[in-house]
Amino acid sequence: MESSSWMGLFFWGFLVIYGVAMLALSPRSVTLGGFFEGQDRQGRTVAPWLLTSSIFISWIFAKSVTNAANLGASYGLVGGLAYATYWLSIPLTGFAIYRLRRRFAAKGLVSFLSSHYGHAAALAFTAAILIRLFNEVWSNTAVVGGYYGASGSTEFIGAALLFTLVTLGYSLRGGLRSSILTDAAQMAIFVVALVWVLGLVLPQHSTAELASTSHWSLDAGVDLLLVAGLQALSYGFHDPVLTDRGFISEERAMRRAFLFAGVLGFIAILAFSLIGVHAQLTGLAASDNVPATLAKTMGIGALMVMTVVMVSAAGSTLDSTFSSLAKLVGRELPLLAGRDLGSRAIGLGMGAMVLFALLGNLPMIAGTDILKATTISGTMVIGLAPVFLLHGLTQPTRLGFHLSFWTGLALGIALTLDWIPQAWAIGDGKYALLLGTNLYGLLLCTLGYLLPGYFLQASQQARR
Repeated sequence: MESSSWMGLFFWGFLVIYGVAMLALSPRSVTLGGFFEGQDRQGRTVAPWLLTSSIFISWIFAKSVTNAANLGASYGLVGGLAYATYWLSIPLTGFAIYRLRRRFAAKGLVSFLSSHYGHAAALAFTAAILIRLFNEVWSNTAVVGGYYGASGSTEFIGAALLFTLVTLGYSLRGGLRSSILTDAAQMAIFVVALVWVLGLVLPQHSTAELASTSHWSLDAGVDLLLVAGLQALSYGFHDPVLTDRGFISEERAMRRAFLFAGVLGFIAILAFSLIGVHAQLTGLAASDNVPATLAKTMGIGALMVMTVVMVSAAGSTLDSTFSSLAKLVGRELPLLAGRDLGSRAIGLGMGAMVLFALLGNLPMIAGTDILKATTISGTMVIGLAPVFLLHGLTQPTRLGFHLSFWTGLALGIALTLDWIPQAWAIGDGKYALLLGTNLYGLLLCTLGYLLPGYFLQASQQARR
């Protein structure tokens, strides 16, 4: 058999074997608690080590490791550090959820918003979550497709859809419990493959050589580093893949899991960006998928290992996306409407999974830029930072929520449509306007959130 035939057999066969293995790890049937809360058959909460591994690998998106490498190729270590900064939102989100659970008895973010800011606030937040989950489908399947063919090709689309199908298959079996159990295996696969890949490229360069690719100026990636620092204040809150895991175990165990997972994720993303730094040092032509392009120049072995890295990373995110979507549609939205569907919630959640598996791949087929799934959505939700981080600092008001939330959303949309004036730009780098929009926007959102509460408190004290 020719080498190209062997190569094709491995790549396509690996997707099938991967799917079979994940199905074998998934529970055959689960309770409501298992499907939506990740509990085992005895109703026990998720073990701390399983929770940590699940948070870690669920946030190591295939698009994220690809973006990290792309940015490393463009800006050196500064680019990798900029993207890794998003992972600091994991411990920040964990500490915020810990505070909301301890001080305000929060059981979930949707129900928390409904109780303190009204149904309209909860619905607006739900819409933001749905956009996030929609983005997670296509942005991860597109990365997997990139290892099988050029964007838009039959091989590209076929691999992305096959990957979606196998992930959907085991996600339907057990919901969040399936996601958490398979996450442990996916993390082990990812870590081993990542170490292997780094072992292929890092010995070729000295530390000084790797550091020489960085230039600490706004137009050399520092603007994106600052954007990531600002967006990290809110980014985690609109991702139910992360926040759902904040309510399924004891508070202190959860807080530790979020802290460790965030630190590990930061290190892993920064390490993977070195793939891009290596590509820059070797003069590899720029592309929108540096890891795939680099792997193809290093031979079939490197390409196989890189494919394993991406499939395990994408699978852990996509199954978590499906389980979070099922919980949102099957349980949280009906409860918001005052209805508890009982066991029927599982069926409704499964239907939502299938629908998103179909519709969520449309942008992948159209060839949308995967970095936009992070930077644009991150701008749209900057208004969540004051709501969840500053809750209790002043009297919560519905007006304050909406002024903060909709200001951030409007700025994100305006940025997408090129409506933000250049006067808002900070510096003259590629992300200058993005930085200005996020800095000034966050200030506006914070004022919008706090001022109504202060005015209300002042008026109440004046009437006493």
